[in-house]
Amino acid sequence: MLFATAYALSTSVGIRPFLTLALASLAMHLGYLHPAHEFAFLGSDGATVLLASIAMLEFVAEKVPAVDHVLHIFHIAAKPVAAVILVGAAAPDLGGGDSAYTYALMGAAALNALGVHAGVATLRGASTVTTAGVANPFISLIEDAATVIATVLALLAPLAGAILAFLVTLVLIFAARAIFRHVRSRATPVQPA
Repeated sequence: MLFATAYALSTSVGIRPFLTLALASLAMHLGYLHPAHEFAFLGSDGATVLLASIAMLEFVAEKVPAVDHVLHIFHIAAKPVAAVILVGAAAPDLGGGDSAYTYALMGAAALNALGVHAGVATLRGASTVTTAGVANPFISLIEDAATVIATVLALLAPLAGAILAFLVTLVLIFAARAIFRHVRSRATPVQPA
């Protein structure tokens, strides 16, 4: 369950960092998630309101075709940091009494969030090129729903959350692979017969 929770949370962060943090903060605030002492501030009234406000801004910004790409550039740094914070905060519920183990889990979460971000950014870039950004808001809504479901499952049913996170990762990998093949086939010059 330790890996399942960390994997599901970091995958969710890789899609939407502030929505995931806001949901986790709300769970901490309501007593469903008990953060490590160093991260107890995440469950405070102020942190919950602040993260919910930022999540709402993120929600709106992701629906605007040019703004979403600027946000994804910012997310290159924000998503790994959010994954580290969230997995570190969840360490007591993850059973992470060993600090070396917790740090390793936090590092793996950061890498996973960054990898998921790469898939999301690739998919969004392809959507922008192929649909002139028209499909981006619809893709964004799917990402929002996946983030909410994955985060809730990570906190309430970690194994189901990890399975969903794995499926999301597979979809992103296959989508990115198809996009790269398509781009490469269009870039290959046709040889005269």
